[in-house]
Amino acid sequence: MMDLAVLREVTLTLPMLPDMEIAASKTATAMAEYMSMSPDRIDEVRMAVVEACINAIEHSAAPDRKVHITFSILGDPVPEKLQIEISDFGVGFEPDQVEEPRIEEKLKANRKRGWGLKIIEGLMDEVEVETGSHGTTVRMTKTRQPEKAS
Repeated sequence: MMDLAVLREVTLTLPMLPDMEIAASKTATAMAEYMSMSPDRIDEVRMAVVEACINAIEHSAAPDRKVHITFSILGDPVPEKLQIEISDFGVGFEPDQVEEPRIEEKLKANRKRGWGLKIIEGLMDEVEVETGSHGTTVRMTKTRQPEKAS
């Protein structure tokens, strides 16, 4: 598949304060609506953005206490995909050290958290995580319309 052009782009830098993920989710909604994405797909994008922002806020320990987000509408010539990059300049993590959440254990546990990446992967069409001592970037993509089954 050939590379898609960036048709529209919005960048946000949000302070790591309570409820700032809501600003990111509103921007995601506006971009997805602009693309004429279905309401269900818009909800999926919005939830994935909230999860990724909360992960950055809770786990990054970023010294600048900011989350950097780029929303890009990709297509050629019409909008086909919404790509969202959520970055922090925190401590990073080892993806292979993240324990796969197991429902039977989480139901008994005092701490029910730990589902963020799994939720994001379930909601979005493509998810990539780049992480290291320089910070973490979660790049997630949602097509405007679901892929046709062949």
